[in-house]
Amino acid sequence: MPQIQRFQESAMSPMVAVHELRVGMYVHLDLGWMAHPFPLSSFRITSAEQIATIRGLGLKQVRWVPEKSELPDSEPPSDAGSWTMTMESQPPAETAETPEQLAARERRERLAAQRASAQLCERQYAEAGRAWREAADAVTVRPELARTNTEALTRSLLDKMLIEGEMCIRLLSGSAGDRATAHALNVAVISLLMGRSFGLGADEMLDLGVGALMHDVGKLDVIDRLRHLDERFSSAEVNAYREHVAAGVAHGKRMALAPGALLVLAQHHEHADGSGFPLKLGADRMSTAARIVALVNRYDNLCNPAVLARALTPHEAVSLLFAQSRTKYDATILNAFIRMMGVYPAGSVVQLTDDRYAMVVGVNSSRPLKPRVLVHDARGSRDEALLLDLESVPDLGIRRSLSPQKLPPAALEFLAPRPRVSYFFEPAPVEARPAASEAFA
Repeated sequence: MPQIQRFQESAMSPMVAVHELRVGMYVHLDLGWMAHPFPLSSFRITSAEQIATIRGLGLKQVRWVPEKSELPDSEPPSDAGSWTMTMESQPPAETAETPEQLAARERRERLAAQRASAQLCERQYAEAGRAWREAADAVTVRPELARTNTEALTRSLLDKMLIEGEMCIRLLSGSAGDRATAHALNVAVISLLMGRSFGLGADEMLDLGVGALMHDVGKLDVIDRLRHLDERFSSAEVNAYREHVAAGVAHGKRMALAPGALLVLAQHHEHADGSGFPLKLGADRMSTAARIVALVNRYDNLCNPAVLARALTPHEAVSLLFAQSRTKYDATILNAFIRMMGVYPAGSVVQLTDDRYAMVVGVNSSRPLKPRVLVHDARGSRDEALLLDLESVPDLGIRRSLSPQKLPPAALEFLAPRPRVSYFFEPAPVEARPAASEAFA
């Protein structure tokens, strides 16, 4: 049975002093997502090392959930308060559930876990967005603080990302905030997942993340109208736009960024075939991190251009990169990008092989051909729809991608694709998936 969401613990949960923590206790850390190194704020303690880490956070007490804990004995910690019920206060034993009641309860639990997982991802994204904006605001006035904050944000992302198990690229359904923040986080998240797939070392990953988050910092020196390349620009306007690379390197030096991060700022518009700018470098003269960011930056700009009417769907963007831009990007990195994102990346609107319409909302970065999808169901509402994991349904797949404008009105209203595509990440779900027949029961 899937677990109910880990971060939504009752405020009435008893407190326990950190020196009383034991392996097996299920705890909740009342800290921001970036203030601790654990993938989630609620979890069961599995090692003495985790206890030592919690004690090092400066907390005196943490909340714990006895009913989710697995202690080796039945005695609670001395500071935990009274949490067991007397025999007199226990509710009478419940009668056995009918199969229909059991199915309904399991569906409610899956839906609750799904909603809470989405809310957690949105909260983490919002916290990362605030941290990025604080760093960006400090670039011109306190450049070293901007570097410190950007490195701290990158380390926080890596703390959550570099864990055992697979990662899922998640489509956000809430507000993505301003375009600059959304672009920086999109490029950083996908670039770091790429670096993870290549097995880059810790220092390389830090440089990759900092460079990705700050790759467009030079646009602070460019007037708003020229910050996004337009095919109608005059040659003088194109040159003014391209100046953001040199300006970015200058900001990066004032921030005292590491050399690897500076190379990302300097080379994120270079191309493997030497057709990029400002120095027309080939792939052999570009750093690995810069080659990754150059590709991811282009992908996000195709999906999220300054003029929304020109936006491509994620599927169209991947197809364009593969069909028309293969010479511009390192072949190994392009192939790895497509393998990770899938032919139908998160945000793609698709028609399934059984003719239903759906939207891809989550892609396992290691197994992208069978993503999780939100399927249009004329019998219910979007809020009550369970996601369908195509990996659990061998006979069901994706037939084709569609632009949202080609959806029937009812499917368009149900799926409600957003004009901008924003990504974050989460550990790939491990619990069993419902079969196709019960996904919308």
